[in-house]
Amino acid sequence: MTACCSWNDVFQYETDKIIRIQSKTYGTIKWFFHVVLFSYIGFALVSDKRYQRKEPVISSVHSKIKGIAEVKKEIMENGQKKVVQSVFDMADYTFPLQGNSFFMMTNFLKTEGQEQGLCPEYPTRRTLCSSDRGCKKGWLGPLSKGIQTGRCVDYKEKQKTCEVFAWCPVEAAEKAPAPALLVSAENFTVLIKNNIDFPGHNYTTRNILPDLNSTCTFHKTRDPQCPIFRLGDIFQETGDNFSEVAIQGGIMGIEIYWDCNLDRWFHHCRPKYSFRRLDDKTAKESLYPGYNFRYAKYYKENNTEKRTLIKAYGIRFDILVFGTGGKFDIIQLIVYIGSTLSYFGLATVFIDMLINTYSSKYCKSHVYPWCKCCQPCAVNEYYYKKKYESIVEPTRTLKYVSFVDEPYIRMVNERLLGRSLQDVKGEKVLRPQLDFADLSWLPLSLHDPPLIPGQPEEIQLLNEEVHLKSRDCPDWCQCGNCLPSQLPENQRCLEELCCRKKLGACITTSELFRDLVLSRRALQFLVQYQEPLLVLDADSANSRLRHCAYRSYTTWRFGSQDLADFAILPSCCRWRIRREFPKSEGQYSGFKSPY
Repeated sequence: MTACCSWNDVFQYETDKIIRIQSKTYGTIKWFFHVVLFSYIGFALVSDKRYQRKEPVISSVHSKIKGIAEVKKEIMENGQKKVVQSVFDMADYTFPLQGNSFFMMTNFLKTEGQEQGLCPEYPTRRTLCSSDRGCKKGWLGPLSKGIQTGRCVDYKEKQKTCEVFAWCPVEAAEKAPAPALLVSAENFTVLIKNNIDFPGHNYTTRNILPDLNSTCTFHKTRDPQCPIFRLGDIFQETGDNFSEVAIQGGIMGIEIYWDCNLDRWFHHCRPKYSFRRLDDKTAKESLYPGYNFRYAKYYKENNTEKRTLIKAYGIRFDILVFGTGGKFDIIQLIVYIGSTLSYFGLATVFIDMLINTYSSKYCKSHVYPWCKCCQPCAVNEYYYKKKYESIVEPTRTLKYVSFVDEPYIRMVNERLLGRSLQDVKGEKVLRPQLDFADLSWLPLSLHDPPLIPGQPEEIQLLNEEVHLKSRDCPDWCQCGNCLPSQLPENQRCLEELCCRKKLGACITTSELFRDLVLSRRALQFLVQYQEPLLVLDADSANSRLRHCAYRSYTTWRFGSQDLADFAILPSCCRWRIRREFPKSEGQYSGFKSPY
């Protein structure tokens, strides 16, 4: 892209040049990609509603559990077992939690009649002792029930533990009762009220429908919109057993997913419920299985503050609300279509990769013997030459030379020259293919003369007879027409170049050289073709025609204008042109790089 230097340059449009390849194979690949991509884009547009503007849900949740549980517990009284019966309602087994969660107690351990005082610690590895030396006054550990006094006292039978100042009697480390005391909570129900809002779409709704049957119970297929859930059914959905989880507790997730289509013609906004176990199921392998916590009920007896410590096991229900609400938006549709148009370029990238990878040039460079006779490689080479053009960064030291007896061009670097150009091998460069349409502008005198009837057509070839070199001819000359350079010794290497690599006739002796390079009429036509109103006087005519002859030779022998800018003319050709169009002073500047 050219730099903007005026307002006219601003109001321009640039487009890419397209090369069309007539190939059934590549055409099939292209349409296969296009059909697959178009199908995917259309499917995603409809199924994922890519034409909508999405907004995350904002929600609030309120839950209420209902159910009555009968608890029977055996206790020892006067040496006899006694069954104590009690009733638990929702005020006993539910606890308010922060956020969208609620807890329901399913099992518990009680330590009744605690009051602050001195008593022996519960026996553990850290609290067992045999004398006062085993106890440290004032010691308080993270698992201790109180502060040690430094005394070792009797606990039960022959066991002795350290005395502590704590709530006495201290809590015993007992296992949770099995089966759970509130195992009948499996039949409890919970009502979940969920209000949602999409402020960007100005839409509000809730999960309780106006025609809700208050006696319904959620079922995945029969009644999937009912917001009343039986706790046992929730665990069945996750493949767990409520009675087993109720012993030590657990954490259950209730997921409410809102996928709302707020378009008028396809309006739909209903919740979808699912359930997930969130805690560690491998209770035996876990260090702290289940879910439990402690709380106390305080009271006074004979002006002494006492409490009942309860270790509650139960299930915490986390209500997770997520989802999006979408509504048609023309901007989103345009953005989606614009972003997917680039996908169709994948076919071009893939086909270009095939052409580049399986061209015979690539195969030969990787030494694949079977590629030499591989027809796809040969076809791809043709496509490769039409599509790709290799260029080299233009530098002042880059030079190109061409020998009439070689089918390629040599690229050399001036910095690596230690001798004449004639002896430098350089890098071989393929000669650009000639477009014969470019010859249509030549003057009529250069076109073929009309054939005489009965006379055979002849093509004049370059005479390849070996000529003896004269004494004045340099050693590096192979055609016998080169002259020594007039430049200083350190600059002569650029002009020490012959038109041939091996001994043979000079290119300047060919009729084509005379017609294309030395024809005064042809050169005048080229000069005036570029500048129609140019008037050539006697002083400037030779100079303009000489430089035009240089350009005609490089264009003829090097084909590409990019190569011609860095081309070095052979000595024989250069001096032949100078003799035809001499300079009045007789001093020539030699090659000058355009960069």
